Amino acid sequence: MKKALKILYSALIFVFLYAPMVVLIVLSFNKSKSRAKWGGFTFDWYVKLFGDHIIMQALINTLLIAFISALVACIIGTIAALAMNKMGTLAKSTMLGVTNIPMLNADIVTGISLMLLFIFFRFKFGFVSILLAHITFNISYVILSVMPRIKNMNPSNYEAALDLGATPVYAFFKVILPDIWPGVLSGFLMAFTMSLDDFIITHFTKGAGVDTISTKVYAQLKKGIDPKMYALSTLIFISVLVLLILINTLPAAGKKKKAK
Repeated sequence: MKKALKILYSALIFVFLYAPMVVLIVLSFNKSKSRAKWGGFTFDWYVKLFGDHIIMQALINTLLIAFISALVACIIGTIAALAMNKMGTLAKSTMLGVTNIPMLNADIVTGISLMLLFIFFRFKFGFVSILLAHITFNISYVILSVMPRIKNMNPSNYEAALDLGATPVYAFFKVILPDIWPGVLSGFLMAFTMSLDDFIITHFTKGAGVDTISTKVYAQLKKGIDPKMYALSTLIFISVLVLLILINTLPAAGKKKKAK
């Protein structure tokens, strides 16, 4: 009886979380524009979605910003994590607390703060302002992913490489980077996912004529829900789901490979 209640409880949680997404996915294949009427199965909304140049431009902007911001944040975050690992206990704790603020802070506060900062420096709002904003909050996620790998790393390997004649750069790429690579990759995927899914910070830092998927969906909703948005939301959901699965499975796969 107790086991049955646990299964029922878990099932209810999954239904509550994913039932809305299932409805959304089903509606994306509905031939009728009405949400209350099933008009038959169709791929028309997906075809029309990819034929919409405005939405496709928003998609390109979203993917470019997500990839570039994740890559830059990955480089900066990895360097910062390595530097923080060499600090004393107090300095390291302080720096970790500071880097965790963007994750703990409300998105609307971060968005408004960055908007005011760009206005203060008279920085032009547009693609670059969104990119800088995404790099800012993505660095924290990279540090969070890389730090545990650095703590588990054996520093003697790096020192041994130097003693054997390797340069610091060569030793880094041949000794340190392979050890922390699963954390770096997880940080990249996490940053990419967070950037892909962000709306509030993007909304406050974007300029006129520049849109990402999230801001374009928001603008479309004001005029009434277009079924193409169902198709677009479905693709976003599936993409984010795949990335999250990779984030959770790659570190475990890296540990298993290292153990072998």
